[in-house]
Amino acid sequence: MKRIVTALAAAMTVALGGSAWADGQLNLYNWGNYTNPELIKKFEKEYNVKVTVTDYDSNDTALAKVRAGGHGFDLVVPSANYVQIWVKEGLIAEARPDQMENFKNVDERWVNVPWDPGRHYTVPWQWGLTGIIVDTSLYKGDINTSSIFLDPPKELVGKINVAPEMNDVLYATIKYLGGDWCTDDREFLKKVRDKLVEAKPKWIAMDYGTIEKFASRDYGAAYYWNGAALRAREQNPNVKFGYPKEGFPFFMDSVALLKDAKNPENAKLFMNFIMDPQNAALISAFAKYANGIKGSEQYMPEDMKGAPELVVPEEFQKSGAFLESCSPEVHDLYTRIWTDLLK
Repeated sequence: MKRIVTALAAAMTVALGGSAWADGQLNLYNWGNYTNPELIKKFEKEYNVKVTVTDYDSNDTALAKVRAGGHGFDLVVPSANYVQIWVKEGLIAEARPDQMENFKNVDERWVNVPWDPGRHYTVPWQWGLTGIIVDTSLYKGDINTSSIFLDPPKELVGKINVAPEMNDVLYATIKYLGGDWCTDDREFLKKVRDKLVEAKPKWIAMDYGTIEKFASRDYGAAYYWNGAALRAREQNPNVKFGYPKEGFPFFMDSVALLKDAKNPENAKLFMNFIMDPQNAALISAFAKYANGIKGSEQYMPEDMKGAPELVVPEEFQKSGAFLESCSPEVHDLYTRIWTDLLK
């Protein structure tokens, strides 16, 4: 017979260490194709908690769903530049992961982060960057440039997919044209808008499912995430990943407890669980991104160790930056550009 513990005892277990059983449910709201089923099975077995994973396709989708209420989720996984929006709107709880047993495993560089100083709200899930994926059997030129999707070479015209993520796309375009992120210069932003609208007819899609499309040779290039590039290369050895020298965005997605969670103690158990190095390695093994937990490297699959998609070359390290949250006024300007692009 499984041992049943109260919610209070479960919470004490997380904070003070040791193992315990919990019963009930947990509802995780996460990016699509981003949660390792083996991780979920392991957590369910260890804590006798049934986990339901619901997918979303963008930060804005997740935010809108939770804002609307009645969602039934316990945990969400926002990107760094969205965390403070969730905090300021009172949508996530101060779960204090910094007081949990496994917090000692968080790499120091990911503790005092600008979006959550000291980690009072969030736990690292995965981090990476958005760059260029190219099937080099089609194109032999320089791939370390955003021109691949903004001024594409003729070999790739009509074969390019662009991630449907507003901030990532606008950041790369703004940097490509020599501007600064969060700029409100309307003349400059008109150039950004015109460049994107001009480039779009040369793309085949703005979609997800990139990994499979490179395997089937339906795509020749993409502006997309580095972990997906690694997974695509496993299926098509001609795939290579480029780091746009003009500028590219880093991201870190982190797990947060929703303020209106129905299963908060099980959620805290999960937050502590994923800060264990072996469990963090399971997260990375599935989606192929780094995770921010010390000691997880030794449990990583061999194909991730030293992978060119995960190790930013020294010459491009200064080209990357984490996205800041822009003012509401600037966000509105960017949204107008994005709306025009999607027409």
